[in-house]
Amino acid sequence: MSVARPLPHDSAELHVTGAARYVDDIPLPAGALHLAFGTSPVARGRIVSLDLAAVRRAPGVSAVLTTDDLPFANDVSPSIHDEPLLAVAEVFYVGQPLFIVAADSHLAARKAATLAKVEIEEMEALLSIDAALAANSRFEDGPRIYEKGDARAAIAAAPLTARGRFEIGGQEHFYLEGQAAAAVVQEGGDMLVYSSTQHPTEIQHKVAEAIGTPMNAVRVEMRRMGGGFGGKESQGNALAVSCAVVSRLTGRPCRMRYDRDDDMIITGKRHDFRIDYTVGFDATGKILGVDFVHYTRCGWSQDLSLPVADRAMLHADNAYLLPACRIESHRLKTNMCSATAFRGFGGPQGMVGIERVVDHVAHVLERDPLEVKRVNFYTDAADMAAGAAGPGRGGGLSAPRPGEAGTPPESISDEMKTGGPEEELTSRGAAAVVGPDVVQAAPGGVQTTPYGMPVEDCIINAMTDALAQESRYRERRAEVAAWNEGQPILKKGIALTPVKFGISFTLTHLNQAGALVHVYQDGSVHMNHGGTEMGQGLFRKVQQVAAEGFGIDAGAVKITATDTGKVPNTSATAASSGSDLNGMAVKAACDTIRGRMAELIGRLHQVAPSEVIFAGGRVRAGAAEMSFAEAAALTYQNRVSLSATGYYRTPKVEWDRIAGRGRPFYYFAYGAAVSEVVIDTLTGEYRILRTDILHDAGRSLNPALDIGQIEGGFVQGAGWLTTEELVWDDRGRLRTHAPSTYKIPACGDRPDIFNVALWDGDNREETIYRSKAVGEPPFMLGISVLMALSDAVAACGTSYPALDAPATPEKVLAAVMRVRDGL
Repeated sequence: MSVARPLPHDSAELHVTGAARYVDDIPLPAGALHLAFGTSPVARGRIVSLDLAAVRRAPGVSAVLTTDDLPFANDVSPSIHDEPLLAVAEVFYVGQPLFIVAADSHLAARKAATLAKVEIEEMEALLSIDAALAANSRFEDGPRIYEKGDARAAIAAAPLTARGRFEIGGQEHFYLEGQAAAAVVQEGGDMLVYSSTQHPTEIQHKVAEAIGTPMNAVRVEMRRMGGGFGGKESQGNALAVSCAVVSRLTGRPCRMRYDRDDDMIITGKRHDFRIDYTVGFDATGKILGVDFVHYTRCGWSQDLSLPVADRAMLHADNAYLLPACRIESHRLKTNMCSATAFRGFGGPQGMVGIERVVDHVAHVLERDPLEVKRVNFYTDAADMAAGAAGPGRGGGLSAPRPGEAGTPPESISDEMKTGGPEEELTSRGAAAVVGPDVVQAAPGGVQTTPYGMPVEDCIINAMTDALAQESRYRERRAEVAAWNEGQPILKKGIALTPVKFGISFTLTHLNQAGALVHVYQDGSVHMNHGGTEMGQGLFRKVQQVAAEGFGIDAGAVKITATDTGKVPNTSATAASSGSDLNGMAVKAACDTIRGRMAELIGRLHQVAPSEVIFAGGRVRAGAAEMSFAEAAALTYQNRVSLSATGYYRTPKVEWDRIAGRGRPFYYFAYGAAVSEVVIDTLTGEYRILRTDILHDAGRSLNPALDIGQIEGGFVQGAGWLTTEELVWDDRGRLRTHAPSTYKIPACGDRPDIFNVALWDGDNREETIYRSKAVGEPPFMLGISVLMALSDAVAACGTSYPALDAPATPEKVLAAVMRVRDGL
């Protein structure tokens, strides 16, 4: 059995020895040029003059190109052709490329680029959400709205309401390998491109457009990236196009890479959000209606902002069945680097919004947030099938009996304090309203998301029960409360947060993949697929799939670089779909070849093809047995093809993004995390003491790799919500553009106790060996840290902490002071 084995990453030894070769390590032919951009020093303005004489005279410089020197299309946008490679007449953000320098060395090119005399008539830049709203600066005519039921009416009729504002920061990808590309012009003007990209076909398309050739004249090769996280889905276009254009014009190989500072200034980040919310609920914590307004700064060009903002709306429910919900989304155009894809693709922003709402409701009711979550969870599929939806299991129809833990107070005063001037609470009495309008789902009925997709695979209640028991959540919550009673300075907090994350591209046509598999006559296997390896272990997983198909050891299967000349029209390795799509495509190709081999061997040995067994590196047909290599040689000698392509398209998905209706996801991946923190109320500093995670990977293709992804995803998610603060000044200049000023989590920021386990259960959908995607979903487990910090701050007083993200020590200290003052 090759699948489900915890094999190490296929390049693990190369990584630790430094022998793994990345784009900038690839030797180029003699005479290669190195490129660098000259960039705009202002956020918005008109280009008055561009004097590049000194740049051209600089040592080692061979060529300098402006927009007038580009032979064909001047665009590197992944969406609506609104992103010129080089600025034309105007500039729209600090760091926008103005010209290209080609020199004999990387350093010479960068030095020369600083010699330009650039005169720009500076204009007022739109930098904030409020400024963009005032100017009506948008990427769509108005806000996009998804609705289920009449949320505003439900809120108006609810016994209790609360409202608030939540600021959520962006995030720098901080991949270890920066953006890099190389290009070598071939005979006839064809172009070979090496690019550190998650989307080789996108690079192929943009390069072909830029040098005036069809796509068949451009071949893109990519063996591995040193991290991507979405930052190499579209942001690598500019480097690859620059290299190809200069290589075509000079006839020389070209290479380009950003230094870390340039990378952080030029390239896009995770979208930052502001979320305004109003929620109506009853005395049990049951949410009766919720109204969200999402504001997001998209930057100067559209890039992937529309689908990112869409996905934030699609995850505004997380794991909660909302009977009435309204989500309004504003996609704002600002004078900053264009925000782009980042792990979770907007989902984390939407998800942390509803987690904030649930936390706020629990604080108002003075209840354990986990109990409020249970009241609102979708019902588990097993319970639905058994008609067993009951209290605390997603049905949410009964309040706790008097005397039980978490029983709401007899009445809630109008004067109850909440979290600051942005928060309001209205009381209409504490009696629970239970009736047909608030029933989540009748036993055996259909429960749907705010966009109308049935949730048929829910396991969040059972997972939460298991995690709470295993982590001793209830006991530890009591211990935390006792600690806080006796400690005036250090306060602890604990939180359990769930994850329900949809798997599939929301742009439906991207849900397809191809593969090419060869079996050689010595029994070795060679494979290509459309996915890219960025450290997540995709190549190893797909290798295991192929080995399983032929019943051979994974070491007999070689995967070479992703290559648009071998597998065309690939989708980006994104949306957590790499294993799902490419694994199924490879399996289809292997099944075809194995079927041919079985038919031949069965005929020769007079058994049915179905009775030919491939296992343990051997092939058995009745009484006959041979090695897989002998079977391959026999097939070749009988002139039967040992090569096949495979293709897969995700079933069931259908999505109308304008209407906000349909099934955008094939299935959901689930998870839950418990985090415990301690804060210093004098300084705002904090530590993550312990985290316990239970995550749903279906029938894991490789448990070792999946656990690694879960650990890394959690830490990156926690970093987004705690230490990673992006700061722009009032002229639109990024001030946190280096490791000295931008703080990603380090080894010491990991929880002191870190327990990760996989949920034991198959995917109910027919994915590759019933596995589930595990790239993005674990990222949202980091939300548990933010909620635990909120819990710790809440111990300092009576009002709601209203803790924004990232919850830096400064923000934690400010929240502590607000709560102590009862604001």
